[in-house]
This record gives sequence, structure tokens and C-alpha cells, in this order.
Amino acid sequence: MIDPARRERFDALVDEAVGKLPEQIRRVLEEIPLIVLDRPMPAMLRDIDAEDDEAGQIAGLHTGVMRTERSVEHSAELPGQIHIFREGTIWMAGGWSEEDPGFGDRLFEQVWITLLHEIGHEMGLDEDDLEELGYD
Repeated sequence: MIDPARRERFDALVDEAVGKLPEQIRRVLEEIPLIVLDRPMPAMLRDIDAEDDEAGQIAGLHTGVMRTERSVEHSAELPGQIHIFREGTIWMAGGWSEEDPGFGDRLFEQVWITLLHEIGHEMGLDEDDLEELGYD
């Protein structure tokens, strides 16, 4: 469980990252919710065939149908969502370390990469595409 001060600091980094996105990309987030949670919920883990012990290592998740695959057949479905998970993102950044002067920059970089990765999925990119772009 992340304490409230760390949660607030993390969420401020997410807000900063969203603010640095080009306007065209920020518009994507007007159409699809960006949800920040400590960790994936059990149903999310089941949907991606992940175990409970992996939850703290998952930084983000895109759910729903990618823009490039939507059709009228999907009109009755709920919109997709982008999730950023605090625990997994912090883990990917090397853990929470207030004493490390580079920690804030590393954490922001991981938030940025995770945000772009999940937006990439919304835009139709697969894991290989995102890896080529450096957002893995």
C-alpha cells in the first residue's frame, strides 16, 4: 500500500506527464479515461492471465478496442480505459528512494514511458511496435 504523500507525488508526476503531451495526443485522453490505481484489480489480472504476485510489476494496462480496430459492431461497448499502476511503475523505476537524487527523474521517465505505451495501444500499436519506439 502506498502512503498518501507518495500517492500524491506520483499523481502529480502523471499530471505533469499528461501536460507535456502534444495537444493532439492529449485529445486522446479526452475520449478515453486515464485511471491511476495502486495496482491492478483481481479481475484485470484474470483478463491478462497474470497471477496476484505479478500485480506489483505491472505498470500500465489498456483495455478495450484499439481505435484502429473499432467498427459499428463495437458501438454498444463501453469505451476503453488506460490504467497507470503506481506500484508497478515505481517498481519499474527501481523502487521508491527519496535519498537517491535521480529518483524523481527516473520515476517521471517511467511514468512517461508507461503513459505513451498505453496511449500507443489505444492508437493501434502492438508490443513489437512499442518496443521499437522504446516504450517497453
